[in-house]
Amino acid sequence: MTDSATTAPSSTTGSPTAGSPATGSPTAGSATTGSPTSAFLTAARTFYDAVAEDYYDHFRDEYAVKHLELALLSAFAELVGSGGSVADLGCGPGWITAYLDSLGLSVYGLDLSASMLAVARRENPALRFEQGSMLELAEPDGGLAGVVSWYSSIHTPLDRLPALFAEFRRVLAPGGHLLLAFQVGDEPRRFDNPWGHPVSLDFQRRRPELMTDLLQAAGFVLHSTTVRQPERAETSPQAFLIARTPEQP
Repeated sequence: MTDSATTAPSSTTGSPTAGSPATGSPTAGSATTGSPTSAFLTAARTFYDAVAEDYYDHFRDEYAVKHLELALLSAFAELVGSGGSVADLGCGPGWITAYLDSLGLSVYGLDLSASMLAVARRENPALRFEQGSMLELAEPDGGLAGVVSWYSSIHTPLDRLPALFAEFRRVLAPGGHLLLAFQVGDEPRRFDNPWGHPVSLDFQRRRPELMTDLLQAAGFVLHSTTVRQPERAETSPQAFLIARTPEQP
């Protein structure tokens, strides 16, 4: 999901994650009934199913002024290479998916929220969108050239991030690239009753150093770290990490 919920009016990254163009909503974890993991998935799915249309309407024009973000997405596309197979995990309304498609990538979107996917499919009928979990991807080992997690890890509990990054690592081919976006900070921000909907959700903020350590522990090699200061209604800096898997020996 995106950063639209860090600045969003009590809204995602997944989907309000204010601050950055809202583009995604969470898709991480196992859905085993009654498990601690399913609790955070249920909370995220319920939240984004409730706010999907309002989220889309509120953040639909965000990207027009997100010059740094668009430049980073373009750089990511160059690293992956024209026609490279990419998964936009936590695609939300499909804004990032559509932009990556316009850059010549073979991209599809995945999201946990059926309502977000309905918006994405309506607005981008030529593109492929699937419902699923980032922690249980229906991809073969090494099947992708790129993975984008645009504010979609912000609802994943800290103790689940190693498994999430291991799954990203599993599906990426040698030399494949990951683009990870998230809000910077130490404390979560809670959004209650966004746009009048009776739902609430915590949005986790994390330090780039922590995320880098977790990525490296999962076998990634860091390519770049970009942090920008808050803009407009944002309340925290925004971080963008690009990492790659090692080339084959």
